Amino acid sequence: MSFKDTVVFITGGSRGIGEAIAVRLAREGASVAIAAKTADPNSKLPGTIYSAAAAIERAGGRALPLQCDIRDEAQVKQAIEKTVATFGHLDVVINNASAIFLEGTEQTPAKRYDLMHGVNGRGTWLVTKTALPYLRQSKRPRVLTLSPPLDMNPKWFAPFPAYTIAKYNMSMLVLGHAAEFAQHGIAVNGLWPLTVIDTAALKMIEGHESKPNIRTAEIMADAALVILQRPASFTGNLCIDEAVLREAGVSSMAKYARTPGTRCEDMEIDLFVSEADHARVKLLRQQGQPKL
Repeated sequence: MSFKDTVVFITGGSRGIGEAIAVRLAREGASVAIAAKTADPNSKLPGTIYSAAAAIERAGGRALPLQCDIRDEAQVKQAIEKTVATFGHLDVVINNASAIFLEGTEQTPAKRYDLMHGVNGRGTWLVTKTALPYLRQSKRPRVLTLSPPLDMNPKWFAPFPAYTIAKYNMSMLVLGHAAEFAQHGIAVNGLWPLTVIDTAALKMIEGHESKPNIRTAEIMADAALVILQRPASFTGNLCIDEAVLREAGVSSMAKYARTPGTRCEDMEIDLFVSEADHARVKLLRQQGQPKL
C-alpha cells in the first residue's frame, strides 16, 4: 500500500517512538503533522517539532510542525484544522503522546496524577474526537494508539497504580472507539512493544540509561506501518510489535537490537506484557527462522 496521498496526525512525535513512526511513514510518502509541546531545544531531552519535521522531510515526506498541548481543547482543534488546511484532508491519527511517572500512590503528587490522566486518557480521547469528522471523510481512515494489552494482573497495578490506570485508559479507548466507529469504516488499534525500547525519555529513568538488552524504536515504526496497511476489518486489537512483524512474515528481529547480536530470548520484556502474550510471541519465533 502506498502512503503517497496519506495525511497523518501524530501526537508527541518530536522524539523517540513517535518520531520513528513519523519518519517510517514519510519514507512511504506520507505527509505528517507533528503535534507536540517541545518547540525549543532541551539539553536533557533532545528533539523538537522542528527537528522531527526535518527528519520527515529528509525521509521524503511533507511535514507540518505544530506546537500543541493535547490537554487543551482549543489547541487540539486548531492543530487538526491547520493540518487539514495545509494538506487538504486527514487519514490517520496516531495517539503517541504519553506521560509517565513510575511511583507508588504515596510518592505520586496529585499534579503528576492529573498530568498522566490529562495526557494519556483525556488527550487520546480529545484528539480522536476532534479528528473524527475528518476521518469520516477519508477513504482509508485509521487510528493507532500506543497503548498496552489489558492485563488485570495486580502485579501491574501495585507498583504504580496511577500510571497503569492512565495507560489502560488509552487501551480501553481503543476497544470502545473500534466498536463505535466501525460503522464509518474507521479501523482503531493499539500497539505496544514486547521489549523495552531505547528512547531519550528512557534514559531519564534511573537504571535504564545503559541497558544493552533492549530494542530501537524502529521495530515499533515497522509494526505501525504493518497495522496501518491492514484492511478496515482489522480493528479493536491491542497488538504487540514483534508478533505483528512475525505474522507479517518478518523472521529476523536482529536489526532492531540496540546491542548487535543480542538474542530475542535475552531482551528485557516491557511493562504490561502478559505471560500469554509473551508465550504467543515465543510460539511465533519457533515457527520461523532465524530466531534473532
